[in-house]
Amino acid sequence: MDALKSTFGTLYKYKDLVVQLVSRDLKLKYRRSFLGYVWSVLNPLLIMIVMTVVFSTMFSRNIHNFPVYLLTGRTLFEFMTTSTNAAMRSIIANASLIKKTYVPKYIFTLAKVTSCLVDFVLSLGALLIVMIVTRAEFTPYFFLFPLVVIQIYIFCLGLGLFLAQANVFFRDMQYIYKAVTTAWMYLSAIFYPITSLPENLQHFIKTYNPLYYYIQQFRDFIYEGQMTEPRVFIMGWVIAFVTLGIGILTFRRSQDRFILYI
Repeated sequence: MDALKSTFGTLYKYKDLVVQLVSRDLKLKYRRSFLGYVWSVLNPLLIMIVMTVVFSTMFSRNIHNFPVYLLTGRTLFEFMTTSTNAAMRSIIANASLIKKTYVPKYIFTLAKVTSCLVDFVLSLGALLIVMIVTRAEFTPYFFLFPLVVIQIYIFCLGLGLFLAQANVFFRDMQYIYKAVTTAWMYLSAIFYPITSLPENLQHFIKTYNPLYYYIQQFRDFIYEGQMTEPRVFIMGWVIAFVTLGIGILTFRRSQDRFILYI
């Protein structure tokens, strides 16, 4: 408990630095870009159009309003991969600053995940546009989607902390993780209905794929317009905080040795 209080106290002390790092990441991403932040909306729209054309003949006949179905899964998965990949490189990328002055090292990982969260929130504008164009039904459950955003943010922060410390000691981690996320995408029912899979594979995904709980909640609130199952909702929070706990624990145990490897 004392360690947790100390962590939050330090975070509050360096809150201005976190804001500056997040702002820097966003400015660097869109520097010299003609459309700037509009790309946060335009990029998922373009990807959705391409994927809709590619997969429409295979899956859309079995899925009502395929563009919304696709985008609700794609936006969450894109946030997860983008934020965790950025977090994984956060310590290595700031090695020179870490060597020169004392700054809590987790600040850099937190800033990367948070900047990706801001970008993700902006990209939800694309989902809103698609829902309006396709005349999707808006229900009161739509306004519950921030609960899913909070859950997946906590999950990505925990996973990002774990990957960040692992990447300091094992630089091959970034290549391994790329292969893992590729397989993860195909096992997350992003562009196909999970009911099209064999029952044993459905059970595997619903049991061992953390993203299933976030994508399912997101689709229930936005796409289906209904309350998600209590088990899915509860497990989403449990997985998020367990992952965060593992990330904090592994990061704190190894952070003192970072200086020897960066």
